Amino acid sequence: VQLQAYGGGLVQAGGSLRLSCAASGRTFRGYAVAWFRQSPGKEREFIAATGRSGAGTVYASSVKGRFSISRDTAKNTVYLQMNSLKPEDTAVYYCAADARIITSSLATVNAYDYWGQGTLVTVSS
Repeated sequence: VQLQAYGGGLVQAGGSLRLSCAASGRTFRGYAVAWFRQSPGKEREFIAATGRSGAGTVYASSVKGRFSISRDTAKNTVYLQMNSLKPEDTAVYYCAADARIITSSLATVNAYDYWGQGTLVTVSS
């Protein structure tokens, strides 16, 4: 499956953005899909995930209550709605997918086989 992440941009603190992760080549159905982010000099960080066949969602504590992950099966797309953005949310955001991942590994970077190219989110103060 090929993934394309888009929707990043420049936003002021307190604003909102919605990122999209579109799949091609295969349906997202049956895949767990996650969002990660990476800032310069830092390791890739887990943000949110939705389990295979929509089996539950998981969030990092740093974004819980502000970000929301959802999937549109008909459009073969997973979204990350980001509200109340903070300057520390500035990063390149990546989506990832895997068809075999287990629930306990949803937040694990190395558990995902397929990655999108990343989209830059910049939050100004």
